[in-house]
Amino acid sequence: MERRDYGLLPDGRPVHEYTLANGLGLRLSAITLGGIVTGLWVPDPQGRSGNVVLGLTNLDDYVHRNPSFGIIVGRYGNRIAGARFELDGEVHTLARNDGPNCLHGGSEGFGHRLWAAEPVAARDGEAEALLFHLTSPHGDQGFPGTLSVRVRYAVSATENAWRLDYEATTDRATVVNLTHHDYFNLAGDGSVLHHRLSIPASRYSEVDEHLIPQRHAAVQGTPFDFRRPTAIGARIRRAHPQLLRAKGYDHNFLLDGAPGADGLRLAATLEDPQSGRRMRLLTSEPALQFYSGNFLDGSLAGPGGRIYRQGDGLCLETQHSPDSPHHAASADWPSTVLRPGEVWRSTTVHRFG
Repeated sequence: MERRDYGLLPDGRPVHEYTLANGLGLRLSAITLGGIVTGLWVPDPQGRSGNVVLGLTNLDDYVHRNPSFGIIVGRYGNRIAGARFELDGEVHTLARNDGPNCLHGGSEGFGHRLWAAEPVAARDGEAEALLFHLTSPHGDQGFPGTLSVRVRYAVSATENAWRLDYEATTDRATVVNLTHHDYFNLAGDGSVLHHRLSIPASRYSEVDEHLIPQRHAAVQGTPFDFRRPTAIGARIRRAHPQLLRAKGYDHNFLLDGAPGADGLRLAATLEDPQSGRRMRLLTSEPALQFYSGNFLDGSLAGPGGRIYRQGDGLCLETQHSPDSPHHAASADWPSTVLRPGEVWRSTTVHRFG
């Protein structure tokens, strides 16, 4: 596994970049700031390698201008309404960084932290593995409990796949919803609106003006029906109230079916007809946030001087439903509460072909 110096944070702490490769064409680079994936190269059907995630050009951009490209998201992925929640009779006030809400763990969430990282032994079927770990103190961004987090990146030795395994423990009751926030573009350039997406979900979460889920609704007959492969741009311009509210897709989908024997279920399939690349996303999580890059506004540039505009990348975030702490635990709203003595675990696999 390669390791190189990536730069210094404003306070002088060094950031390193690790590169994992599987010998089959897949190569993943990640830095210790936020566990950010700075590049993910996969081959097309002709064997030509392309970077399928959006990234920035240097550490300073990642520190000061990153719109969550490639980060580990925590403590709580997505939004918590009003930046507060009640647990065991105690109200916890969180950092507000999205209007009245707490988004992706607050203004100094895990994507802004310097993680410790170390290569670890590959398991059966793996080529290389890297372990990130972080301790988040009690009161961090308003969340209760000292949270110990481990996130393992591994690349397969038998196929072009990247696996994420998350673990977390706490010393007092808290809420946890970890995920990853990569912006994918399987073509490696241009818009993703011609990509074809399928999500095995018969329901999605309708949101209010602050993008907080209010209820789960059927996708049937709406622009949110991705049960069959559909070009992302096919319905994104429709005057549907939910699309207008989010300026495109920025919605949670409740995944159909139960996990298989390996604990994973299909969350999405993304295909680019132009390059021939395909990604299948499998997860142990019950839901998926699909975000169509609505707020990329041309103010950021990536490698080679490429300007990122609306729809140049999309996110597929495996997760528990947003704002779950404000809903009683049920089959529709699985609990995100973690208590002492418990281990929070989650797995997501990106399988390319």
